[in-house]
Amino acid sequence: MKEIRFYNSLSGEKEVFRPEFPDKVRIYSCGPTVYNFAHLGNLRAFLFVDLLRRTLLSFGYKPDMTMNITDIDDKIIRESIAQEKNIREFTEPWVKAFQEDLDSLNILKLEHYPRATDSIPSMVEMIQKLRSNGLVYEKDGSLYYSISKFKNYGKLSKIDVSGMKSGTRYDTDEYDKDDVRDFVLWKFPKQDGEPSWETEIGSGRPGWHLECSAMIRDVYGTGVDIHTGGVDLTFPHHENEIAQSEGAYPEESFVKYWLHSEHLLVNGEKMAKSKGNFFTLRDLVKEGEDPRNIRFLLISAHYRSKLNFTKDRLEEASGSVSKIQNCVNRLLEELTKLEKNFVLQENVSGWEEFLESLADDLNISKFLASVFELVKDSNQYLDQNSSEPNEILKRLSLFHKIDSILGVLHFELKKEVLDSDIDELVRQRQEARKNKNFAEADRLRDTLNELGIILEDTKEGLRWKRK
Repeated sequence: MKEIRFYNSLSGEKEVFRPEFPDKVRIYSCGPTVYNFAHLGNLRAFLFVDLLRRTLLSFGYKPDMTMNITDIDDKIIRESIAQEKNIREFTEPWVKAFQEDLDSLNILKLEHYPRATDSIPSMVEMIQKLRSNGLVYEKDGSLYYSISKFKNYGKLSKIDVSGMKSGTRYDTDEYDKDDVRDFVLWKFPKQDGEPSWETEIGSGRPGWHLECSAMIRDVYGTGVDIHTGGVDLTFPHHENEIAQSEGAYPEESFVKYWLHSEHLLVNGEKMAKSKGNFFTLRDLVKEGEDPRNIRFLLISAHYRSKLNFTKDRLEEASGSVSKIQNCVNRLLEELTKLEKNFVLQENVSGWEEFLESLADDLNISKFLASVFELVKDSNQYLDQNSSEPNEILKRLSLFHKIDSILGVLHFELKKEVLDSDIDELVRQRQEARKNKNFAEADRLRDTLNELGIILEDTKEGLRWKRK
């Protein structure tokens, strides 16, 4: 099996990837907190996980991957109480929206999507283990982790705990970077209507940091080969995961490789609603943007580099996808002229060069440079007007393998759609919206989007145009 190297946040170096079981590579990724739509920063992290999965599959590994769904935390409790809904009623629509966004971005399905509220027994068991190992104390009914008693605290984030005042605590699920305090494992309910569970350790609910440690245990029964997440989760969340899992089960290895993706900026700034630069996938799709172009842009920069999202860069991504797709279309058209069908070739010369790029810590920039070299070379080959069927099939098969990573191409020639057909689809969508049949309206919107049609609201009413 070909060698891959990943940058391990724990060691601060690129390391050769050696999973315990190549036919079952255990990977855990921090997923969404379901109280609203995922924003572009979340989606970049989810797409990094998808790129990792697609790469491992290309190298012959069999990943067994988990992305958790946090369906209990301070924000969710606050919003659910305000809306007078129980936790499941409040979070269910947001879970569905998360899954729809993954589908829209052509993100491959993972093996496991556990919800935090389904792992309460494992959380209680872990707290009991920690307590028996002398790492837990109680205050006002809540249970806290005493980080001064865990000798390896700070090994991932490299944070200095020497100046910490013993016994200072945080009850909230999130706290400021570099502010080191004991964190809550089990929270005693402090207000009426707050969700809680009756357990052997008392009434309450879990702290956010505990949830991931318990879900990993629930799914795998032990630790994992790779743990991923945004760089902002390194401390305190991932540091606290290590303290919990290794504190409870010191005889086991928790995580071998930590992979962290960098921040997404929007127009050069951190995303914030107050700045008017806060976007969800749905915001952009409503503006007529193609999810394929959004996907391409969000994976086009190396995962350990900051990515600055702008409308201009999205336009550039659209041009890049079109450039690759147009080349594929030319090859398909040439194959049709030669009266041949596209039969995928499995072992294609040239693919090794692309794998070499991905083997170097998912070097997508180098990968894409090779893609555009192939586009240039293929267009020059077609311009010579002396095509051979086997050569066309080889090039198409190579593009097909490339798309097993990119996930933005199609390999069927699309017929030109008449204006009258588009008019009818737009009319049907307007009728569906009028009748509040939003599922049908969304389906028709997606159909129009796939056809390259942009809908615009004008003073004269709804108009459409081709991209």
